[in-house]
Amino acid sequence: MKKIEYMTSGTCAKKIEFELDDDRKLHNVQFFGGCPGNLAAIPKIIEGMDASKVAGLLKGNPCGNRGTSCADQLAIAIEKAIA
Repeated sequence: MKKIEYMTSGTCAKKIEFELDDDRKLHNVQFFGGCPGNLAAIPKIIEGMDASKVAGLLKGNPCGNRGTSCADQLAIAIEKAIA
């Protein structure tokens, strides 16, 4: 498994870590900082899902008027990891 660490930009969460297996499935997603309820739920929902599908679902979701969100930052991190 490949471990990914991504430093976020424009969000309350400062870092995201996750693992990608050989089939590009997501595992052990962790957010550091941010809103605990939402950021505890996202990893439970996406555990074992296809990384490209998750990136497509989460990309572009804003938080207020920030222009990004923790979910959007995860999508960006995934896209960079699978590129």
